[in-house]
Amino acid sequence: MPDGGPRPGINYVGISTSFYCHDGKGHFLLALRGKNCRDEQGTWDPGGGQLEFGMAVDENVLTEIREEYGCEGTIQEVLPAYSVFRDLDGVRTHWLAIPHFVLIERGTERNNEPHKFDDLGWFPCGEWPQPLHQGFAQAYERYRDRFEKYRR
Repeated sequence: MPDGGPRPGINYVGISTSFYCHDGKGHFLLALRGKNCRDEQGTWDPGGGQLEFGMAVDENVLTEIREEYGCEGTIQEVLPAYSVFRDLDGVRTHWLAIPHFVLIERGTERNNEPHKFDDLGWFPCGEWPQPLHQGFAQAYERYRDRFEKYRR
């Protein structure tokens, strides 16, 4: 897509396959977004990616996990899709998020995109680092009860 062309989430609704990677013991993996991320640099985010044309949603999620965290995962639950509205420096964005809970083996993850992410960390459910990515903050508020299932 050339600079100045249509941009997902701004010129049309973007579709995000978000994921919440957990270790089965109540901890979730989050990444600190660096200066080369599309937006919300300096916030903590569990991960996700724009749905690629021709790719099934579940396939997109697992591909993004391999690309971002360099590991395999098992999708355990898919939550209902919802609209994420954000205001980024005066620009209103609209994404349709399709969130997934994904089990990964702790210790197999790595920062596979150091040009995008400044750090990775495991955090107990609900004890999130700050500041959070707006989309994740909205997801946690919306699906807090679903996150509690993975608190253990």
